[in-house]
Amino acid sequence: MKSSAAKVCNLRKVYAGNGGGTAALDGVSFDAEEGEIFGLIGPDGAGKTTLMRIAATLILPDSGTAEICGFDAARDCRRIRQIIGYMPGKFSLYQDLTIEENIAFFAKVFGVRKEDGIEYIEEIYRRLEPFKKRLAGRLSGGMKQKLALCCALIHRPKLLVLDEPTTGVDPVSRQEFWDILQNMKKIGISVLVSTPYMDEAARCDRIAFISSGKILKTDSPQNIVAAFPKKIFRASGGKMFELLKALRGSGLAESAYSFGDSCHIVPKCGARIEDLKKCLQFSAGNFSVAEAPATLEDCFMELNSGERNRS
Repeated sequence: MKSSAAKVCNLRKVYAGNGGGTAALDGVSFDAEEGEIFGLIGPDGAGKTTLMRIAATLILPDSGTAEICGFDAARDCRRIRQIIGYMPGKFSLYQDLTIEENIAFFAKVFGVRKEDGIEYIEEIYRRLEPFKKRLAGRLSGGMKQKLALCCALIHRPKLLVLDEPTTGVDPVSRQEFWDILQNMKKIGISVLVSTPYMDEAARCDRIAFISSGKILKTDSPQNIVAAFPKKIFRASGGKMFELLKALRGSGLAESAYSFGDSCHIVPKCGARIEDLKKCLQFSAGNFSVAEAPATLEDCFMELNSGERNRS
C-alpha cells in the first residue's frame, strides 16, 4: 500500500465576514498518494486556494487535520516547508531580479550547491536559459510559471503544491507545463495541483471535484466518466441563445448548458432524440442533435447540480 503525500480529514475553514462568516472548506477529506498527480478540480470560490495554503502550512484550519508526507501541517510546519515545493496562483518571485538571480537566491535559501546535482530541473532551465539575464517581471506568463516551477523544485521536494499554476497561460505553455509535471512524477516527486481546467484534470492520476467547500467525488478521471449514469445529447448549429432557451423551456431536458460551440443536454427519462429535434426545429434554425459520450465537464455539472438540490 502506498504512503500518503497529502492526507486531509474533515478540514473546515471559515472566513469571518459581515454576515457571520463563509465556509471556504466544509468537511473536506481526501488522500493523495505518493507518486501520483492528484488534482483538485473546481470553479473560482470552490475552496481550492484555501486548501492549498493549508497544505503549504501558510494558514491553519479551524478544525480537522492535514498530514503532508506524514507530518502534521499544524505542528510540523518547519519540517514540511523543507520537503515541499509551493507555487501560489499569483506569480510571487522577485520581479526585479533576473531568471538566474532568482534561481540562485532560492538555491541559497535551501542550501543547494552546484555540486549537489540539479539535473532534474535541467529540462525546465533549458527553456529559460536563452532569457537568463532578463528580469522576471518582463517575462511572459508561461515563462514566469516555468521559472516559478524551477525555483519550487530547486531542493528536489517530495511534494509539489501547485495552486492553479497555468491560469492565464497560453495553450502551448500549458501543454509544456503539464509535460514537465509528468516527468516530475517519473522521478518520484508527488504533485498536488488545483485547476479549473477539465483538460488538465484529465491528465491527473486521480481528481477530487470540489464546489462550495465540499468534495463532490474522488476517483480517476476515467472512472468518473465511465460511471456517468445518464445519456448525453449534443446540439450544435443554429443560434446558441435560442437553442438553450428552447431546450430549457421544452420540459424534455434535466439540464442544458453551453459547451464551446455547442450545448450538452441531459434528457429527462423517456425523452428521445426525435423529441428534441421536433422541439428545436421551430425555434433554433439550422441545428443538429446527436448522442455524445460524457465528459468530465458533464460529470462535474451533474454532481454539482445534485449537491445544490440536496442543500
